Amino acid sequence: MKTRNFWRSKKVFVTGHTGFKGSWLCLWLNYAGASVTGYALDPPTTPSLFAQCRTDELVDSRFGDVRDPESLTEAISQARPEIIFHLAAQSLVGESYCDPRVNYEVNVMGTVNLFEAVRRTGSARAVINVTSDKCYENREWHWGYREDDPLGGNDPYSSSKACSELITCAYRNSFFNPRDYALHGVGAASARAGNVIGGGDWAKNRLIPDCMRAFLHNEAIMIRNPGAVRPWQHVLEPLGGYMTLAEKLYENGPAYAEGWNFGPGEDDMRTVEWVVGQVCAGWGRGASYEVKCDTGFHEARYLKLDSSKARARLGWRPKWGLGKAIDQTLQWARGYEENEDPREICFRQINDYESDFSGEK
Repeated sequence: MKTRNFWRSKKVFVTGHTGFKGSWLCLWLNYAGASVTGYALDPPTTPSLFAQCRTDELVDSRFGDVRDPESLTEAISQARPEIIFHLAAQSLVGESYCDPRVNYEVNVMGTVNLFEAVRRTGSARAVINVTSDKCYENREWHWGYREDDPLGGNDPYSSSKACSELITCAYRNSFFNPRDYALHGVGAASARAGNVIGGGDWAKNRLIPDCMRAFLHNEAIMIRNPGAVRPWQHVLEPLGGYMTLAEKLYENGPAYAEGWNFGPGEDDMRTVEWVVGQVCAGWGRGASYEVKCDTGFHEARYLKLDSSKARARLGWRPKWGLGKAIDQTLQWARGYEENEDPREICFRQINDYESDFSGEK
């Protein structure tokens, strides 16, 4: 990942920039010197990382809905981005059960609207659609899913992400085919990551945010599916993967226009209960948890990604293990509790991550 040298003055468009991952991505892109335009609804939570870091001071924020094709196309047309990251989504399994129609409208038609806007505006050289590890047909395997494994989904959220992947593939084959790159000049790829953690995530029904809320209110953590295994990773890990992929697409689109996994190492496949135990131990102060197994809806028990392709062809690999990811998340929460500027905490952790990345070479 070239980061600073590559991203300086690049024009980048980020959908979903007011969300947790979108906010972290915008902060990192700004830190690297890019010119960023964001497009999203208002922040989905209160508080939000977007507001806490005053991200609107660092990016050109356009507020709109990806379900509105005219608004989205106009925003991209005005921004004239070279690189697009599509993160706007309905991102919670539970919410997909509550309102499946909205889930599909956002995750499926929002993807269609994004690619239609790319076709109409003609400025983008690299487009990355960020989906989910849940896009795979989950067979509860104890080995990682590879990019060519079948897509599927037993719940509305997972199936909508599989649909978003199929849409990406269809647009790539039909309108942005690598064989015709000289004519259209667009490298279109998709990125699938695991369960991300990090400071500033305030979403409901997510493990680490639920822990942080409980800590700050001196309450016991309530967890569901304690035995469920997930590919846990710090939010900067997949974001670094997306940025690395964008660099490759920008420089040689035909060679990298496909789907990519960005998951953690083998040792970071841990159960929900193990993670909560580590978080409680790291926080101290008598932090505790209780198990509440009845969720009311189906969730996969075992989910793992094989990221060997990204390691071999992109040179990407996780830098922070789960232990450090938990520690960085707790450091962010302690800083927040002590009224430290959240933006400065994020920039410091981005700098630490970049230093660890560079130090490996």
